[in-house]
Amino acid sequence: MPTVIEKPLAARVQVIAHRGASAHLPEHTLAAYARAIADGADFIEPDLVMTRDGVLVSRHENEISGTTDVATHAKFASRRTTKTVDGVATEGWFTEDFTLAELKTLRARERLPALRVASHDGLYPVATFAEIVALAAACGRTVGIIPEIKHGTYFRNIGLPMEDALLAALAAHAYTRTAPVEIQSFEVGNLRYLDGERKRRGMANVRLLQLLGEPREQPFDVVAANGALDYAAMTTPAALRDIAAYADAIGPSTRAILPLAADGGLAAPTALVRDAHAAGLEVHPYTLRPENAFLPPALRAGDDPARRNEAGSVAEMRALLDAGVDAFFTDDPALGRRAVDGSGA
Repeated sequence: MPTVIEKPLAARVQVIAHRGASAHLPEHTLAAYARAIADGADFIEPDLVMTRDGVLVSRHENEISGTTDVATHAKFASRRTTKTVDGVATEGWFTEDFTLAELKTLRARERLPALRVASHDGLYPVATFAEIVALAAACGRTVGIIPEIKHGTYFRNIGLPMEDALLAALAAHAYTRTAPVEIQSFEVGNLRYLDGERKRRGMANVRLLQLLGEPREQPFDVVAANGALDYAAMTTPAALRDIAAYADAIGPSTRAILPLAADGGLAAPTALVRDAHAAGLEVHPYTLRPENAFLPPALRAGDDPARRNEAGSVAEMRALLDAGVDAFFTDDPALGRRAVDGSGA
């Protein structure tokens, strides 16, 4: 295991519930967020897309056949179509073709039924961002909200820009005018815009997180502008200083910090955390999941990819903590709490 190379910038490392407690309940449902809060998450994460009538709802992508029962609703069969989203042709049903009222007739499904139980399929509706804020506000303690703007350029180009809608939603609720909020995006231009707007509007509680994809991938707004910038170029010391001019943190993958060693274990940490901290940026990696399928080979228990492996997941989390991260995204915030608090194996 790697040794300590860097202390976090954050006064307290934060556990971020990735799409709620999505290791236990269908992602992005109010039930998953409530479980995450009960399990000790510091932040809950709603990914945001838009409905046809301009409402922010929580889905990881705007195509919803994999996470709802839309395919079973005969009245919506004619809305199945193919669209190019972020340069990829995708077939299915899309949130922007539904009003909120129509989406509310659907029910959530487990995204990974081969690995996780699907016994909660059909129980929970699609949640709006406003409902998620209300849930956090009523929970009895301060829980941060870390929304991600999904497909920002795509939605802007179809007349449903999300950035100002999100800022308006944050300003509309007393809770999100003071509680910790951190807006994420894999794109760059919208974060630069949001940085200007949060300062202009005096939104001192709002922070920004620049997400980083695979090294040779590009932010889609850069692709749309025929630019050359890729995520690898965004992790150089000079580029990190540039990000620090508009954002407060970066969100790389766990492997960008802890690569796999030849024996299937975790290699020594890369320089990314150190370089980000030197630029004044916190580091919030994604995503820790408790099933064998998602763990480094050396941390797995047995051969069943669906086996829930709490010890292996906590070990990976603690390796990230040793590398100096300031927060991390996990599908199982109870395990994240255990890792950060030093309780249990």
